[in-house]
Amino acid sequence: MGIKEETFYEGGPHPGDLIINILLGFTIICLPLTVGAIVRALWLRYKITDRRISVTGGWQGNDRTDIIYSEIIKIVKVSRGIGLWGDVVLTLKDKSRLELRALPKYREISAYIAERVAAKTGRSLESITSY
Repeated sequence: MGIKEETFYEGGPHPGDLIINILLGFTIICLPLTVGAIVRALWLRYKITDRRISVTGGWQGNDRTDIIYSEIIKIVKVSRGIGLWGDVVLTLKDKSRLELRALPKYREISAYIAERVAAKTGRSLESITSY
């Protein structure tokens, strides 16, 4: 029997991301953005627990990425949709980046992640976050 994880957030991207991008799709030039938003809405799912961050996505949701908090060295958040949702970019020890796109409650989620990283690494919140 494994250790139970406490889930902080589980779900997909903010619906406003899809709505805005569908409206932009009427301008033909923004069609790639619209297709990206539709794919995110259909298959992108986030699960943020007290032990890890899991992102399931890709074509038909077949790709899964799991990271643990001790691997994160930097967190950057960016507001989207007049602040109703946002992107959170996590930089890992190997300098790769994981983008959490169109997150609802992105401020709370990034603060939660920063707290977990600080607890696991012993670093200050200020050294982890960059806004």
